[in-house]
Amino acid sequence: MSPSDSRNTQFPELGPGPLVAPESLAQHLDDPNVLIVDCRADIRDAAKGRIDYEAAHIRNAVFADLDTDLSDLTQKGALGRHPLPTDAALSAAFSRWNLTPDKHVVAYDDANGALAAARLWWLLRLAGHEHASVLDGGFAMWRAAGLPLESGPEKPRDAHIEARLDRHEVVWTDELERRRHDGSILLIDARTAPRYRGETEPIDTKAGHIPGALNRPFSDNLDASGRFKSAAQLRGEFYALIGAFQPWQVAHMCGSGVTACHNLLAMEAAGMQGSRVFAPSWSGWISNPSHDVATSDR
Repeated sequence: MSPSDSRNTQFPELGPGPLVAPESLAQHLDDPNVLIVDCRADIRDAAKGRIDYEAAHIRNAVFADLDTDLSDLTQKGALGRHPLPTDAALSAAFSRWNLTPDKHVVAYDDANGALAAARLWWLLRLAGHEHASVLDGGFAMWRAAGLPLESGPEKPRDAHIEARLDRHEVVWTDELERRRHDGSILLIDARTAPRYRGETEPIDTKAGHIPGALNRPFSDNLDASGRFKSAAQLRGEFYALIGAFQPWQVAHMCGSGVTACHNLLAMEAAGMQGSRVFAPSWSGWISNPSHDVATSDR
């Protein structure tokens, strides 16, 4: 899928930047150039996302399964708990949704974008589909506003779409190890502070963080209402965090490469382009017993 495929398309005005307000999306529910994707997921219950979708979802939304559409769980190990999906799996999902280049995709979940709307947004960018956004405030904000919902199973929209991820835009372990040693990369860990510090680890086999990584829990990107902070506030906070590093020197991580995308999204919303995701993240890092682990604040 190439951005040039959509150069003659009139995309709807959903707002500046990669975030869309519920009231803006509500005006485009029946726009043929808008594709809404429900990305709700529960990492402890693989079936819950689809169950929740069938119980109630935004009108006209299709469903993305974190484990089968947005990840390839047959690999794991050094690639982490949520390895990138194969091109074939992503092509199948895009075909099921009829995700043609003329569509502006709006992804949402019920975890303020962290599971797994920001993940889909990032994968779309890797696939060359630049017209994508995340619903600010997610499903909770949509439902609280009394905006249109429907229920029932997904209705496949048969098509034939070819997708190919640009894996060169991903940070892999060999690059990370090389650039950690020459000081040309800054890791930002999106997990909660207790997990980062190694005080607790409810999911992975080892606690702590990659030495040198800084901690910014993804929840720090949100205000009290559950929406993203303003671009100016995010920009100030991220520049204070990264110091002398440039945005393009930043790599985001988390436990498995899913919530890491939330910090990437926040930097993009702040106008700080160029950061990337260390896809294997913590679960991939600790799969190698020779890798160092830190268990205190930097």
